[in-house]
Amino acid sequence: LDEKNKRYTTYYKISIKKFKMIDIVIVNYKSIDLTLKCLKSVYDSIGDIPVRIFVQDNHSNNGVDRIINAFPGVLLTKFYFNMGFSKAVNKGIRQGTAPYVLLLNPDTIIKEGFFDWILQYIESNPDIGIIGPKVLNADGSLQGSARAFPKPWMAVFGRNSLLTRYFPNNPISRKCILSTANDGVTPMLVDWISGACMLIRRKAIDDVGLFDENFFMYWEDCDWCKRMWENGWKVVYFPKASVVHYIGGSSIQRPIPSIVEFHKSCYKIIKKYNLTPLYMTNSFIITGLSLRMVILILLNRVDFLLGKLLAFIRSDRDIYSAIINSK
Repeated sequence: LDEKNKRYTTYYKISIKKFKMIDIVIVNYKSIDLTLKCLKSVYDSIGDIPVRIFVQDNHSNNGVDRIINAFPGVLLTKFYFNMGFSKAVNKGIRQGTAPYVLLLNPDTIIKEGFFDWILQYIESNPDIGIIGPKVLNADGSLQGSARAFPKPWMAVFGRNSLLTRYFPNNPISRKCILSTANDGVTPMLVDWISGACMLIRRKAIDDVGLFDENFFMYWEDCDWCKRMWENGWKVVYFPKASVVHYIGGSSIQRPIPSIVEFHKSCYKIIKKYNLTPLYMTNSFIITGLSLRMVILILLNRVDFLLGKLLAFIRSDRDIYSAIINSK
């Protein structure tokens, strides 16, 4: 343990045979069990590709040393406050030197063949700055990880909107969620891809810069991809490689702050790129986002209370059954 920097400095040594080294950056926040599963999937899939894995822990306080105990090759940095996703990622990227950086959410599982497929493609296409795989839900269904740049109507027809959940194939949502138009095999140029899993060329990072740290969490991936396009780098959706994403592994720990941060970052990216029509005043945007945020918070609380009620009913029923059976 490096006492000065409060991080572990053991590296996973592996012979260089096929590809250049990758720096893998994972930001953990109170999701140790998920992070351990994610790391296992990485080591199961990496083969003989040389990697360094940086786990940035945002003050979890829940047994983060289990990561080092299970995977002593991981470079673990423990922060003493939650600095947010963007800052933690940037610190991890700065620690590495590899020509490629893989950002992984702790609630992802790498599928077999991921590294071979995605590295072969980006190595063959030097104009790609960011490439992202097909992202699957836990049930195997497609997750909308390739998207169009945000527009006002996406508040109603975005990936997580009620209309998209209940009517996923409506034409407006399909314009927003670009991965639904893909054949599942062919690489596709897209506006932006989810930061849950993306491989980035370090040369592109040197050109464009790191994550914008004004985004505490959420929308930093969209901003990064937009800057990539503005600087001549392509963003590609690559469905031959795939991961499973258990959405909200960290945000579920603090759902209401996560909802608030999502909408704060949404406002920041709207203002940064002037993404709204001229007739939409600043107060109109703030009011609209605030109303959406309040509705989502209320729905979250309703879901929480219903869950508690159902758990109580099941518990009460089990107790009653036990009493009846004991007679």
